[in-house]
Amino acid sequence: MSEKRAVVLLSGGLDSTTVATVAKQQGFAVYALSFDYGQNHRIELEYAARVAAALGVVRHAVVKVDLRAFGGSALTSDVAVPKGRSVEEMSHGVPVTYVPARNTVFLALALGWAETLGATDIFLGVNALDYSGYPDCRPEFIAAFETMANLATKMGTEDGKQVRIHTPLIALTKREIVELGMSLGVDYGLTITCYDPAEDGAACGACDACLLRLKGFAEAGVEDPARYV
Repeated sequence: MSEKRAVVLLSGGLDSTTVATVAKQQGFAVYALSFDYGQNHRIELEYAARVAAALGVVRHAVVKVDLRAFGGSALTSDVAVPKGRSVEEMSHGVPVTYVPARNTVFLALALGWAETLGATDIFLGVNALDYSGYPDCRPEFIAAFETMANLATKMGTEDGKQVRIHTPLIALTKREIVELGMSLGVDYGLTITCYDPAEDGAACGACDACLLRLKGFAEAGVEDPARYV
């Protein structure tokens, strides 16, 4: 195998699109992985497909995992998505948009695909600065999962290979993420970040995800090309 392969978690949002671009820029053959997990904002999968096509990924897989069967989140149930919260409010506690075990499940499936591909590199767009307080976006979680991945796989235990979980955005602000993406030529008009978009895909502009995205673009001095209600 001559190509350097990486599995990249791709939601179609600002962060994951930036990460996929970073992986490609680093010379990886990108295998994009998206999830139809019962999310209310399922339209994000259309955006993920557009991003994957624009980046020319080797393959874009969409895996169905019904986290709606458990609920427990405003993204997988009928609980209302919070709107109009201040940055101060977002910085305290875990919000109702947190989906229990989502990143744990997603990374486990990414690990399975990576091993079948002979890939030791997995990229995802978690961020621990301008984010909504999700515990599975923290460096401690990523480090623990990477340790587990090397204990749980044949390539980690027998083949002498080291599984690496890449989180290039984890210590960046949203402004820095936007600036990084712009420097790499990312077309953010192809992305959606909203937790509660309209049926036509227009972002609400008021949920935590929208507000943090808008803040990042404003601080970077760049107009957000996403469509808003």
